[in-house]
Amino acid sequence: MSGFDEKLPAKNLVITESTGDSGDNELADHDFIGEYADDLNPLGLAIAKPDDKHRYRSVSTRPPLVCYLILLVEFAERGSYYGTQGILNNFIMRPLPEGSTTGRVFHDNDSAGALGMGIPAANGLTMLLQFMAYVMPLFGGYLADAKLGKFKAIMIGVWIGLLSHILFVIAAIPSVIAQGHAVVAIVFAILSLSVGTGFIKPNLLPLLLDQYPYRCDVLQKLPTGEVVYVDRNRSMETITMTFYWSINIGAFLEIATSYSARDVGYWLAFLCPGIMYLIVCIIMVITGPRLRKEDPQGSILTNVCKVLRVCFRGNFLKRLTHKEFWHYAYPTNMVARGEKFFVEKKSKPITWTDQDVTDFHITFSSCVMFLYWIFFNLNDGGLGSSLNAQAGAMTTKNVPNDLFNNFNQITIVVLIPILNRIVYPLLYKYHINFKITYKIFLGFMLGVISSVVAAILQWRVYETSPCGYYASDCEKGVSPISAWFDVIVYALVAAGECFCYTEAYELAYTRAPEKSKGLVMALFLLMNAFSAAISEAVSGALVDPWLIYPFAAIAIAGFIAAVIFLISYWNLDKIIHAEQEAKEKSRKREDDEKKLSTTNSIRTAAEVASVTSIAA
Repeated sequence: MSGFDEKLPAKNLVITESTGDSGDNELADHDFIGEYADDLNPLGLAIAKPDDKHRYRSVSTRPPLVCYLILLVEFAERGSYYGTQGILNNFIMRPLPEGSTTGRVFHDNDSAGALGMGIPAANGLTMLLQFMAYVMPLFGGYLADAKLGKFKAIMIGVWIGLLSHILFVIAAIPSVIAQGHAVVAIVFAILSLSVGTGFIKPNLLPLLLDQYPYRCDVLQKLPTGEVVYVDRNRSMETITMTFYWSINIGAFLEIATSYSARDVGYWLAFLCPGIMYLIVCIIMVITGPRLRKEDPQGSILTNVCKVLRVCFRGNFLKRLTHKEFWHYAYPTNMVARGEKFFVEKKSKPITWTDQDVTDFHITFSSCVMFLYWIFFNLNDGGLGSSLNAQAGAMTTKNVPNDLFNNFNQITIVVLIPILNRIVYPLLYKYHINFKITYKIFLGFMLGVISSVVAAILQWRVYETSPCGYYASDCEKGVSPISAWFDVIVYALVAAGECFCYTEAYELAYTRAPEKSKGLVMALFLLMNAFSAAISEAVSGALVDPWLIYPFAAIAIAGFIAAVIFLISYWNLDKIIHAEQEAKEKSRKREDDEKKLSTTNSIRTAAEVASVTSIAA
């Protein structure tokens, strides 16, 4: 892997045309990005051409140091979030163990608890957190794109999140639990954590990827003399997977909070994530001045609404069937039809470009594609309280029943480096095209298989429990089946995340228009909210003796969605490649126009100076 220069690029890169003497005859016909000139690359980095990918060794690159600090922020923020979320189920669902005031247990097969509100209430409140945490990003992403910028939006979320962790600790104080006030504190803590997450989650990954210096593939000469092809997509994939890896490293805090709740009490279990969250506050304050920050571009929603109004004029159904729905709103096509204004009667001007319409089209198509993740999310812990209850009805042997879902994170932490360092490089080396569609389909199917396993395990628990098909709250004992079998469920769906979630994050950033990357990321995260809403709607049915059927139902729905996705997006790679080529042409056209404008300005200034000189 080659390394980045530690300096961040200027906002406007200097692109120079080759003069025929690049120091390397093979690069003489390339344009160069002069910002990155050094002893080995005197004219800067050469802008790669399509056939260069087959001539030079393809590499990904390491980001600047500041990016690792952003990864540390994600590690701490997600660690505090999951460390809190992971113990909420038992805190709400189960009563205080006998003789306990803090939630700690005194018998091997007991589970920690506090409020004793049951499975439906626990599922309802935890899904409220999940739903709100993925709805609020729409607001946070929009404000970041239109008004605040990513960094300012993230900082607002950071301080609100700190308040939420203080409220969680207050809710876990023994006197607050005893007086019955913990529910109020928990609800306010959940809502504030959701708002904080809504400002951080849609903007942190785009802020990280904004630090990537090159807007296109480039050629770089190494100290060995070798010229390598720096693949932007491959580099983005590596950064995104590392980001996802850091999320799950942070989620290991859930193990500590599970044992803290069981062995000491919930006051310590909620205090640990709060302390970890302080890392987020400190790092964001320190790294802020070193980050490359894109200015907010203003709202695109006004133009989106105008474009849609044009698209729905006339016989739009015919244009939909002929795949010309969006082309109708291209300003060039409107002018060709004699429409010189958006609203002819009021002479309202057309305020968008052809490229804007293309960007809106890509955004809408991405959002339609994201709908398939609703079904994967249901298989990926969408019935989380039911899985916790399943583990609690099995033999745990002094292991907290909410510990087992940590094997989701363990699997991801182990598997992502294997994919990043071994599997994907081998596929690149032997030119095996493991298409994006294949990766996502594989991820969906692994989620389906995990739900099938969960259904089978639930059936076996019912068959072997002393209480039969009422095993979740059985006072006679638990099933002799080891709760460690639940690890299979978590490991399978975690492997699925490594394929379909990392690809979705990358697609949400790379396909989004420059003006709405935070908003598009938020729209993807919104799929989690839809999944949570579905789970919330059926939470009343997640009770004995019917717990087998929800697992079976989401497995069937997930399988159907996976097959439809595979068929619908078989050529997704080609579509993305065409979109990228169109973007590059548009950027090159803009650069040429800027060059021409600059040249004309210089020429005009020179003529004025010449006339002034003659007059003098």
